[in-house]
Amino acid sequence: MRDITLVRLIPESDHVDTVASWTFAEWGHLHPGSTADSYREAFRRECGEGGVPSVFVAMHGNRPVGTAALLAEDMDSRPDLTPWLASVFVLPEWRGQGIAARLIRRVEEEAVDSGFSQFYLYTPDQQGLYRRLGWQDLEELNYRGEAVTIMWRQLEA
Repeated sequence: MRDITLVRLIPESDHVDTVASWTFAEWGHLHPGSTADSYREAFRRECGEGGVPSVFVAMHGNRPVGTAALLAEDMDSRPDLTPWLASVFVLPEWRGQGIAARLIRRVEEEAVDSGFSQFYLYTPDQQGLYRRLGWQDLEELNYRGEAVTIMWRQLEA
């Protein structure tokens, strides 16, 4: 897989701004009132040292090429569901190589290591990917103007 390594992103990392800019470009519209700066600062707080929250980055050498996170909350209308797989993103030129699946599995490991037996995600358009990785549909709804599917996965220790 072209020498891809997965690393935990820490708040002091040189890559925080880059990765935050990816996620803001992809999902910033779901956070009305946020700016690139406010989003970056919130993202920096998600870069925990372990457990919830945690952000992982797929690296090719010293270049980030993808990311995924484990968060306590990702959908404010469903505070009853926790934790969440969030912000799964791979640069377009790196897609189709299994990087997203590796990142998802890494977040799943972090959730298990943190004592969780199930967790959640929502997606407007990647249901097929998640189903192939063992995720199941929970519900379909409109979230902040976007049709999404909430999915869940039972985790094994």
